[in-house]
Amino acid sequence: MQAATSCDLKFRSTDPTSRNKCFSHAIPKRVAVTCGYRSESFSFPNGVSVSRSDWQSSCAILSSKVASVENPGGLADKIAAVNGHTNGSVNLGLVAVESTNGKLAPAQPLTITDLSPAPLHGSSLRVAYQGVPGAYSEAAAGKAYPNCDAIPCDQFDVAFQAVELWIADRAVLPVENSLGGSIHRNYDLLLRHRLHIVGEVQIPVHHCLLALPGVRTDCVSRVISHPQALAQTEHSLDVLTPHAAREAFHDTAAAAEYISANDLHDTAAVASARAAELYNLQILADGIQDDPGNVTRFLMLAREPIIPRTDRPFKTSIVFAAQEHKGTSVLFKVLSAFAFRDISLTKIESRPHHNRPLRVVGDGSFGTSKNFEYMFYVDFEASMAEPRAQNALAEVQEYTSFLRVLGSYPMDMTPWSMTSTEDA
Repeated sequence: MQAATSCDLKFRSTDPTSRNKCFSHAIPKRVAVTCGYRSESFSFPNGVSVSRSDWQSSCAILSSKVASVENPGGLADKIAAVNGHTNGSVNLGLVAVESTNGKLAPAQPLTITDLSPAPLHGSSLRVAYQGVPGAYSEAAAGKAYPNCDAIPCDQFDVAFQAVELWIADRAVLPVENSLGGSIHRNYDLLLRHRLHIVGEVQIPVHHCLLALPGVRTDCVSRVISHPQALAQTEHSLDVLTPHAAREAFHDTAAAAEYISANDLHDTAAVASARAAELYNLQILADGIQDDPGNVTRFLMLAREPIIPRTDRPFKTSIVFAAQEHKGTSVLFKVLSAFAFRDISLTKIESRPHHNRPLRVVGDGSFGTSKNFEYMFYVDFEASMAEPRAQNALAEVQEYTSFLRVLGSYPMDMTPWSMTSTEDA
């Protein structure tokens, strides 16, 4: 098994009088921050780690063939590949202390506004989602965490950062729709950020045609909504509003809010029934989705992973990059590692490798060509507490230059029905 990496922050004081003091109210004259990395073996004690910290260090981060890179210049003395990222893509977030007349300024003490504690016992979780109240993502957040304090975010990036900065405790974000396919932006953000998948939730999409009170369907000259919602109701809109223009909006619920705020009597929106209630709109037509089996899958994200178990169905999500110059045979070998152990794959998604989008193949004798380089996202039905899943990933590491476990989490097994109450 290849070695995994872990990061230790070491605080080194240059004040000799403070070396033997564990705690002191005096501020050292100078504090340097050194980020060092050590290599640890990858193992699963007794089949699975017994604590969250053990699990996070042994399984949540997997990287192979990663060499430490010395960087003597700058604030961080040593920056190496962490969590499968190479040196060029790692941002430790270390901020240089401003200096005055060539001298380092003293560190500023923390204040109460710098701290955002976790919710107390009995308090509701703060859950970030993309959109405005009435969006399907809000319904997903409510299903994933009942009675939570839902926090709307204008972009997917903001929801990720809200959890990382302790403004929110969880994030619930869509990753795929049964008709529209994958939300590629969130797959890219999963790799860019360090959040862990701790669960999934599926929400049936129940679209409605909304307008201001008193507006008739034949008076609608424009229909606005998210492009996916317009595509999912195309045939219904052809019947209901055959002469209305269709314009894309960044969010379904935001389209309903826009009509209400601007008092638009010639415009309708495709959104949920809850959006109609929130923004005082009437429902011109209910359940206008062309496919009654339209479902969106959301991921539940947190700062720390959960400990995998075997007492219920689990799903595991990974991302990896194939070794260079190995071609498509690597992907076949990776998939075979799961097939030979009877592990079902539920999804495989390829995304361009942002740090190395192209690779050159061939030689001078036969010419050269450039092929796309990809990262592969895979979901499989097994818990990382199972030896077969651990052995599969051990074999996968032999064929990959990068491997990261995004999360091992319970599958959403709750039944659902296509009714408008699902959106409320």
